[in-house]
Amino acid sequence: MIDTLIDLSVADPRISDIFRNQDQVRLRRLLKEQFCYILGAGCDYSGRNMRNAHKDLGIQTADMNALVENLQAAMAAEKVPIWAQNRLLAKLAPMRKDVVER
Repeated sequence: MIDTLIDLSVADPRISDIFRNQDQVRLRRLLKEQFCYILGAGCDYSGRNMRNAHKDLGIQTADMNALVENLQAAMAAEKVPIWAQNRLLAKLAPMRKDVVER
């Protein structure tokens, strides 16, 4: 699912610039760790906190909305049940305040 999310986001003209300049291998690894950790699946997250990880990227509400759309598309492509999608989205939602700068 993470690979699909990143692929969609890199190809998405709305947010591709944000993703294109990132270390793709590291980003994929950290997102997999983070999602596993957030869902309580016994993983450790080795990345920075969300505020520091996204500092000075200039992420706007529209960028975040595009990412969420891509995440929903990635989950649907992987046939993640709606209840599980909603569970993950609910756990990710509080991070918005630390990611969106303006």
